[in-house]
Amino acid sequence: MNRDDVLTLVREHLAEELEVDISRIEEGARFKEDLDADSLDLYELVMELEDRYGVAVSEEQATHIKTVGDAVGFVLEHAPA
Repeated sequence: MNRDDVLTLVREHLAEELEVDISRIEEGARFKEDLDADSLDLYELVMELEDRYGVAVSEEQATHIKTVGDAVGFVLEHAPA
């Protein structure tokens, strides 16, 4: 698993879930401010990351994931080897 693989998954998930053009979803894009995601959208993204990559995301950790890049970095840092 590399950064590009995780980024692709996150971008595809968000494009479908939020019904936005995938070109708007860059690493620096903020979920709420730039992509108009609400708390349910973010919860579903966290669930997808947990299921796909085997990471556990606590509520506290989730509050620190504010951008697409934050989500990708979290997966890379916490995914089992």
